[in-house]
Amino acid sequence: MSVARRCGPPRALTGLFVWHLPKPAVRQMPCKFMHYCGLVNKRWITFQHLNFLKRMYVTQYNKDLSQQAKPKSDPVAPPFLEKKHLGQEKTVIREIRPVSPLHPPSSETLNRNEFKAVNSAAIVEDLATAVGAESKEEKQWKEMKLQLDDLPGILARLSKIKLTALVVSTASAGFAMAPVPFDLTCFLLTSIGTGLASCAANSINQFFEVPFDSNMNRTKNRPLVRGQISPLLAVSFAASCAVPGIALLTLGVNPITGALGAFNIFLYTCCYTPMKRMSIINTWVGAVVGAIPPIMGWTAATGSLDAGALLLGGILYSWQFPHFNALSWGLREDYSRGGYCMMSVTHPAMCRRVALRHCLALIGLSTMAPILDVTTWNFPLISLPINLYISYLGFRFYRDADRSSSRKLFFCSLWHLPMLLLLMLTCKKSLLEKEDKSELFS
Repeated sequence: MSVARRCGPPRALTGLFVWHLPKPAVRQMPCKFMHYCGLVNKRWITFQHLNFLKRMYVTQYNKDLSQQAKPKSDPVAPPFLEKKHLGQEKTVIREIRPVSPLHPPSSETLNRNEFKAVNSAAIVEDLATAVGAESKEEKQWKEMKLQLDDLPGILARLSKIKLTALVVSTASAGFAMAPVPFDLTCFLLTSIGTGLASCAANSINQFFEVPFDSNMNRTKNRPLVRGQISPLLAVSFAASCAVPGIALLTLGVNPITGALGAFNIFLYTCCYTPMKRMSIINTWVGAVVGAIPPIMGWTAATGSLDAGALLLGGILYSWQFPHFNALSWGLREDYSRGGYCMMSVTHPAMCRRVALRHCLALIGLSTMAPILDVTTWNFPLISLPINLYISYLGFRFYRDADRSSSRKLFFCSLWHLPMLLLLMLTCKKSLLEKEDKSELFS
């Protein structure tokens, strides 16, 4: 009881406090709610506030919030205004056509089509005129300006200086192989006369073959084809080489050598050159032309035409077939374009067969040298390896018939001939041995 009595009054007090305390607060809640709503409405960020802030930002910082486009370039002048500026350079102007509506008026469409047709016709006409003028200029033969500094090189190419050097070397080998004492003056006159005769023959050959050389890649850069010199200058150079060359050989050496030189010029220019477009016999005629220089060297030293001279001529004659046939095999397209009748073009099987045949003939001719009393018996033995090697390459060329085998045979022929002549020179019989042998027989 005491406890209940103690606790009763506080409960009553507490309930009165709870009742009386929220009563004024509840009465003031609607007013406070309306007051808070007013404050919220005043401070609420609306769309107008955002636009205002945006305008303030743009005005203050002079910046655009959207992506800026590139400024347009200056308008290009129309094409027809170019004709007014005659002194200025013509530039290519490409007009950008504006986007046309889906259904343009018929009159605008016709005018635009007519304008395009006129422009395209004018462009085509200008192009045709320019191309026609260029083709006409290209077809016309023009002589290039000749400078004195370039004249020695041009004349060297006109005379085929490398081929002339080969001709002079073979003539020198024939002179050195002769079984007589060496005469330096006669040797120099023979070399100079043979070189001049070769320059004359090669120049006349190029004079005749200008229209055919222009169609071949190998010969299209020759002086007469390019117009570096005139045909009159080429013929004058040939005459200035032929006349003193034949005179030196005839008067300074002996008449037999001079006659051989003149005959070789005639054979090369008047027989071999035109026959190149007529028959494959030109290869055999050209081989005779290449075989005469060593004979000229022998006759210049001895003054007679005997078995030794014919042996040297036979070696040069047979050597030229593997050399030239291997060279022409890689130039078949060029010879066909130039209109030349070569074995490699018209008779390819014969071309390979003849090359192999004359490779084997070099072995037989080397064996004939000691029999004809030109060299000792050492020469066939020491020359057998190189003769067998070129014969092997000739057989490879005959069997494979490709560019690789022909190239190997051609490069082998370049060093085979000087090596063979050098071995022949080292093994030649001296004059004393021949005199002793003649005395023994007598």
